[in-house]
Amino acid sequence: MQIGEVAARTELSLRTIRHYEETGLVAPSARSQGGFRLYTETDVQRLMVVRRMKPLGFTLEQMRDLLDATDRLDGDDALDDEREALLDRVRAYERAATEQVEKLRVQLRRAEDFAATLRARLPETAPSAGA
Repeated sequence: MQIGEVAARTELSLRTIRHYEETGLVAPSARSQGGFRLYTETDVQRLMVVRRMKPLGFTLEQMRDLLDATDRLDGDDALDDEREALLDRVRAYERAATEQVEKLRVQLRRAEDFAATLRARLPETAPSAGA
């Protein structure tokens, strides 16, 4: 698929996808005769990993490291010792993601409490901005 379809599916901008290509996170699997970037379903899945990691505060280097570990695990050519080390890396990212999710839940609860406090201060007959 071309970059426009990938952008629509991943909800990433063309600029962001190109940036991830420049940084080595995701590369198009091929180019058309006209030079257009062509992506596979695997490329889309890699972009989705990056998209999910970004709001959790992972760096580009961490994204690259996780993608490298999962690529090597998927390659089935890792020896048992290497495979266990790769799984440990993935487990570490899972733990870090879980910790970030909990921090975001706390922030969300605080934001909801704040919004409720503001709503409580408004007269009942006042129309809300979102209505």
